[in-house]
Formats: sequence, structure tokens, C-alpha cells
Amino acid sequence: MSDQLSGTGVSPGIAVGPVVQMGLPIGELPEPTARGDAQLETQRANRALDEVARDLERRQERATGTAAEVLFAQSMMARDPVLLDAVAAEAATGRPAPHAVNAAIRGFREQLVAAGGYMAERAADLDDLRNRCIARLLHLPMPGVPDRDDPFVLVAGDLAPADTVDLDPALVVALVTERGGATSHTAIIAKAMGLPAVVTCPGITAVREETRVIVDGSTGLVTLDPADDQVAAAQRRAAARAELLESSSGPGRTLDGQRVELLLNLGSTSEADAADVDAEGVGLLRTEFLFLDRTTEPTVDEQVEAYARLFAAFGGRKVVVRTLDVGADKPLPFVEPGPGDNPALGLRGWRLGERNPGLLERQLDAIAAAAAGSQCDTWVMAPMIATVEEAAAFTDRAHAAGHATAGVMVEVPSLALRAGELMRVVDFVSIGTNDLSQYTFAADRLVGELGDLLDPWQPALLELVARTAQAGVAAHVPVGVCGEAASDPYLALVLAGVGCSSLSMARGSLPQVRVSLAGVTVQRCRDLAQIALAAPDARTARAKTAAELG
Repeated sequence: MSDQLSGTGVSPGIAVGPVVQMGLPIGELPEPTARGDAQLETQRANRALDEVARDLERRQERATGTAAEVLFAQSMMARDPVLLDAVAAEAATGRPAPHAVNAAIRGFREQLVAAGGYMAERAADLDDLRNRCIARLLHLPMPGVPDRDDPFVLVAGDLAPADTVDLDPALVVALVTERGGATSHTAIIAKAMGLPAVVTCPGITAVREETRVIVDGSTGLVTLDPADDQVAAAQRRAAARAELLESSSGPGRTLDGQRVELLLNLGSTSEADAADVDAEGVGLLRTEFLFLDRTTEPTVDEQVEAYARLFAAFGGRKVVVRTLDVGADKPLPFVEPGPGDNPALGLRGWRLGERNPGLLERQLDAIAAAAAGSQCDTWVMAPMIATVEEAAAFTDRAHAAGHATAGVMVEVPSLALRAGELMRVVDFVSIGTNDLSQYTFAADRLVGELGDLLDPWQPALLELVARTAQAGVAAHVPVGVCGEAASDPYLALVLAGVGCSSLSMARGSLPQVRVSLAGVTVQRCRDLAQIALAAPDARTARAKTAAELG
């Protein structure tokens, strides 16, 4: 029997291939043996930082959604005058360019780590920036995905957005990381690309290069050096699954005909080609793409034009638009963020309204104007709502702006706990399981070490989802899920079982969720929900549900 490693399966599917390790980051630099010329070394460092910034900008152009936002932030870091001044100051002490960059970035990183919270991601991005710059200065292999001509399983400690922009699914057949969680960037990218993926897999980075493995993204098992008959069996299962997914089409329904809408998560109007995907509409249109990378707020006319393009692509289908969700973690020069050192708990989303009068109203007017000229069934919702009073205030404003269907996101536990009262003031609810997880468990979802707490199978999280969904069922108010939980084919059954009427996800996850729903009755979904809710922890909930499904 071949050895196996066990992790958390975050993107289903089966793949076979040789292990290829991610290009390693640059280690600690040895002490310099000679002093450098300050002016020359500063110029070398600046040139390298500029080259890295240009490379990140090129990658940003090919990326979408969160990955594009992070790459933009990284490129801005590389061009930050404060960082350039710090590098010059280090070079003035006689440090060669690589050491000057290393020391300057280390200083900034220490500040971000000390700040805690959402700054953890920025610290990781600085590490990546440091590695890329020093690799250029020392003419070393660039950290990241190796160039290969044959298919392989990519193995890494973890993956950053810059690492994944150029992944070719024809070559990278699966992803396995030692760290990360169910809402990590690795999980999100794998689902979007339809790649099997396992995270939190101890020991995987110690596996020899070129070792043949079987990766099962459903069970979280990685089989090392499998025998030929094991490989053949895995390939048969993969082929059967591919055939089943290929034949999947139409609306989401359980075996006995219960409708569960299957919708898309979109991050920009450039993703309008997703209109060709077999989905029932858009369950989450993130509107930040219109506001980021600008020095001034987009005009109402500019917003109308952008929304109208996407609405035209989805004519006749539902499109749920989330109003602007920015704050101190995604600052905009024309939005007053207010005080607060912890962006996750500060003035974000809906809470920015009082400090930025008219910002929400202008966006609602633009969405309404674009919707009026389209065939879309357009719904609007607000993020970061914490009380029933806030929910009522938003729906009143949306209705006044001409929106027939207005709702809110449930991302804060306080709102889920008041779900019965909430249903009296909204037309629909969308549960954002990613943020709801981090607020429920007081765990930053960008910190990989907390991945177990942020697993969407956590029974405490599922209780909040069930409480909200069941309140919706009782009040005849639609309740959907637009977090990463919706894209898990097994967890989708649990969500349907507690009463969720729609599931919104990346396009790559739609076929497998559709197939999963079509194979069970709604009563079977309810039974699976009870099993998951009664489990003591996330791992047990997932394992028992999978075992029940065979």
C-alpha cells in the first residue's frame, strides 16, 4: 500500500502527476564583504524595484478580482517613495543594493506585523516583493511557478496571488500546499480554475521532486508513489467525473425537483464573457473594480456605462450588485476612511456613508439607471451591515432610488442572530461566509495558520447560516450564499438542506455543484445538514458528510 499524506480538500477532482516544487524564496543574505558606492547601489536597487513593479503590473492586467487588487497593491509598494527613500538610506551606510533592499523591506515588514489584523497579507506581499527584487539583483531564479513542458502537480508552502496569475491548467493539474485554509488564495484560485486542490497538508514540501502522486481534492488525500493499478483506478474515476460534468447543464435542481439557483461571483465588467457560462445569473457583482486604481470617484455616467455593459451580457437573468465595499484595508484617495487601526472592525462598506455623503446614493442611482435600460432582473445589496436598523436604512434608500429588490449581506454574527427581525425589512439576504467566518471565530481569514478555524464546515458557522436561512424560509424571503462555502459540492447540499435558495460561486465550480445537487433529494440534503450541524468540528462534519454520500 502506498504512503498517503492527509490535508484539507478544498477543490474537488482527481489528478495524477509528478511533484514539482514552487520556486523557493530567497533565503537570508550573507553579510556583505565590501562597502558599496551609495549612488550606484541606490540606482541598482531602484532599477530592480521598477522592473519588479512593471512585471507585477503586467500580471495585474491578466488577473481579475482579488488577485488583481493585491497585485496592484504590490506594484504600488515597489514604487512607494517612502520605500525608495529607505533603500537609499540603507545604501548610504555602505550596503550593496541587495542588502539595502533587504534591510529596508524588513523594517517595513516588522511594522506591518506589529500592526496585526489585515496587515498580515501586506506583510506577506512585502516578502514576495523582497524575494523578486533580490532575485533580479543577484541574477537568481525567480521565485514562483517553474517553467515546464509536461503536466505536473504544483507543491508549495503556500501560494500568493502573483504566483498564480500565469498558472496554465493544461500543465498544472493539481495544487497542494502545506499551509492555507478553505478560504485561502490557493483554494479560491483552484476552484476558479477547476483544479483539484489540497491545503494544510503537512509534509508535502518534503516530498521529492518528480515523485508521482495522486491528488484527491474531495477527500484531501495525496497518495505517494502509487502503484500502476492505483493510478489506473484514479484515472478512470477522473474520466468518469469529467464526463459527468461535461453533461451537466441547466438550472440547479435536486433529484426531486427542488430549485436551488446556481449563480456566478464576478469581480469586474471585463468578466462579462462569463455570460456564456451555463449559470442562472450573477449572485455577487463586486463593484470595487470601478473605484480602485483611481484618484477621483467615477462619475454617475461612468458607472452607468460600466454596469450597462455587464447587464446587457446577462439580459433576462438575475444580477445581484453589491454596493462599494472598501475601507482602511482597501483605501481610496477620494473616500474618507475615518479612524481605526483594524480595518476588519472599522469603517468599511455601509459604515463609510456618514463620512462620505452622497457616495452610496450616486452608486444606487447609477445602478438603477443602467438597470432601467436592460432586460436584467437587477437586485442590490449592502455589505457590512450589523443591525436590523442599518438593514432597514439601506433598503429604504435603495427603494427610494428606484430599486424594486433590495437586501443585505449577512457577514456579521449580530445580524444572523436577529435573522427573524431582519427578514421583515429586506427583500432578500445573501450570506457572505468568508467574512462571517472570521467575525464568528475572531480569526483573520488572511492568516493561513488559522485555516482550521475558518473552514466553512465549522458547525458554529453552519448554525448561523441555518438560523438565517430558516428565518428566510419562514418569512418567504430568499436567502443565498455567495461565500466560498457555496462552491463546495458536498457543502452545497448542506446549504440547500438548511433552506438556502441560491448558491453563488466561481464559474469553474458550477458544473460540479449542479451535478452534486442533481444526485440527491431535498430530504437527503436536510439529513446531511443535520449530520454536519451535529458534528463536533469541521473535519468531522466534512468526513461524515462525505462518508454518508459514499
